[in-house]
Amino acid sequence: MTDQATDLWADLLSCLDLDAQPPGDVFAGRNQELGYYRVFGGQLLAQSVRAAQLACPDKAVKSLRMQFARAGRPQEPVRYEVTRHHEGGSFASLTVVGRQAQGVATVASVSLHSFEEGPQQQIAFPMPPVPGAEHDVALRLIPWDTRATVEVDTPKSEPPEYDLWMRTPTVAPELAPALTAYASDLSLIGTALRPLEGVTQHDSGTAFTSAVTAHSVWFHRPFTTDEWLLLRQESPLLAHGRCYGRGDVLTANGTLVASFAQEALVRFRGAA
Repeated sequence: MTDQATDLWADLLSCLDLDAQPPGDVFAGRNQELGYYRVFGGQLLAQSVRAAQLACPDKAVKSLRMQFARAGRPQEPVRYEVTRHHEGGSFASLTVVGRQAQGVATVASVSLHSFEEGPQQQIAFPMPPVPGAEHDVALRLIPWDTRATVEVDTPKSEPPEYDLWMRTPTVAPELAPALTAYASDLSLIGTALRPLEGVTQHDSGTAFTSAVTAHSVWFHRPFTTDEWLLLRQESPLLAHGRCYGRGDVLTANGTLVASFAQEALVRFRGAA
């Protein structure tokens, strides 16, 4: 990695190292130093995953459904308050509320599950080979290896589909869900905009206003992020000032390990 990417990686790992706050299941996390006016939603997703893991360390996060109530302030740490609704031998259900002085920033419903053996079956996904180094792409918020054979931000009209390969440095396996949730928040809006000629997500703030309103992630199997993963994304709908996108996370051999979906505001200037 470049020196800048190394710094971003260390900064992200530091943000995922939440501090326990008395009393009970309360954790605090600092924010990334991105020079941006609001906290990146992927950071809030990742920290909420970590708060759930710390509250129930004997189970794995199965799913997370987050509502973004208001933009987070980057100059103020986020306090994550965990409420246990159910915790049995196999499953647990939690709510993780991300709060700052201004009020609630995020509310996440999290389900956890103890590992179980059992039959396995999965549809076969046609898998392209991992692209070569000539397809490296630099994504500002992703401080690890990323590759793609097409551009997410294209001035031409293209299908609302985007395949992004990613591989992190070696990291503790328990961080894989948080890092994957972080990455899943990055390019679904851009994917939705690909069919619109002359518009990309870089036009946010000028041609249109955008903000993620809800994001869900499902974790299907244990996995690691230091081997290549494919985030296969599509956006079937852009309408009424909102877009909807979804994706699957696959290993290089086609094993489905996670899925995600997102709704976002995409309000074009001049629209009602």
